[in-house]
Amino acid sequence: MPANELVHVDGKRKAEFVKQLHKIERRTEQYVRAANKGWKRVVFEPGDWVWIHLRKKRFPEERKSKLQSRGDGPFQVLERINDNVYKIHLPSEYGVSASFNVTDLSPFDIGHDSRTNHLEKGRDDTSSSKKLDVESIELPSGPITRAHVKKFQDAVASYIA
Repeated sequence: MPANELVHVDGKRKAEFVKQLHKIERRTEQYVRAANKGWKRVVFEPGDWVWIHLRKKRFPEERKSKLQSRGDGPFQVLERINDNVYKIHLPSEYGVSASFNVTDLSPFDIGHDSRTNHLEKGRDDTSSSKKLDVESIELPSGPITRAHVKKFQDAVASYIA
């Protein structure tokens, strides 16, 4: 076989190989899109407030019964280690590491940016015509449920508005 034909056959084989690689790459991209469908990227910043998911393995005392809450919070993010790991301001009574994976965290929505203070500077809070109902704003001891948080948010919103 002449050298010219050998180069031609090698070229065809290389072209087929590259086509197969492209097919595999396209198929992999389709699998990635299908696997990530419905997922959204969540990034917390220091100062944000979050709920933590109480997994049985990590929090056996808080998850003894099916009727106990599966989450607790709100807790403040102290440090962003990377996009997947965050250090949370967690009370020492839990006795676990304060580092959490993003899958164990969910945002605590208080209706506005949690890192900013919406009170006006230079304004005297005591001169407000509205009186603060301390009982409605007081947080209960123990795990805080979403219903408690909603009640707290409503009380704060009515005071600020």
